[in-house]
Amino acid sequence: MTILDFFWIFLMLSALQPVLRRQMLESSRQRLLAKVEHMRGSRVIALIHRQETMSFLGFPVFRYININDSEEVIRAIHMTGPDVPVDIVLHTPGGLVLAALQIARALRRHPAKVTVFVPHYAMSGGTLIALAADEIVMCEHAVLGPVDPQLGEYPAASVLKIVKEKPVERIDDRTLILADTAEKAIRQVQAAVKEILAGRYPDDTCEELAKVLTEGRWTHDYPITYEEAKRLGLPVSAEMPNEVLKLMQLYPQPVHQARTVEYLPFPRHRGPVAPREEG
Repeated sequence: MTILDFFWIFLMLSALQPVLRRQMLESSRQRLLAKVEHMRGSRVIALIHRQETMSFLGFPVFRYININDSEEVIRAIHMTGPDVPVDIVLHTPGGLVLAALQIARALRRHPAKVTVFVPHYAMSGGTLIALAADEIVMCEHAVLGPVDPQLGEYPAASVLKIVKEKPVERIDDRTLILADTAEKAIRQVQAAVKEILAGRYPDDTCEELAKVLTEGRWTHDYPITYEEAKRLGLPVSAEMPNEVLKLMQLYPQPVHQARTVEYLPFPRHRGPVAPREEG
């Protein structure tokens, strides 16, 4: 073989490496999902969104809950027997209200127990899905978020506040249209939250929770911690299985530049200190 032959072999192996790596990751995820399903006797669904970066221009691409996600999750729920619990692993910044609400309603109507695992964060639409669960398992530092509607770049609650505090003759037509849409959006999301919570809480509790989470009390990215979720009365637990955390490691963040967080990837515990030798 000539040097040119070795060069072409090197190019082919370099081109195949990402494909092989992706297939190995997918196989590892499937094996771990099967292990968790066997261990818990449930259907396990992973809904995980990572921020990706385009390799050519380097622009960040944000993944979020969309219609395709809702179709896939609902299909998995339909393939699950009524006596089989559903476990869903959530890691998402949110997304379309329609898609999140479809998933939440499908989970709410599943007869068996539904458990949502939040290892890191499930904001906005992710929280809407979590509200449909019988149990929300969160890590110590995991967070949920408000489900207040957003109209493009503007919070619906803030648009309504402008209309209330500013004389109507000084408000342009576009803002008035936004305010009308904002009022409808908040009312619709509040009704959806109450629908999802109904039957597990008293009516007044459902009303209060829906109001707190949708009225714009906080900014849209406000972190609702485990402690605060518990104070709100949500069915949270801190018993996060190690297998769920291992599953998150099999959804690595695409990296096209130097890592910003780095550590030795093995457990480290402080053991007994060995005595120092003299001399």
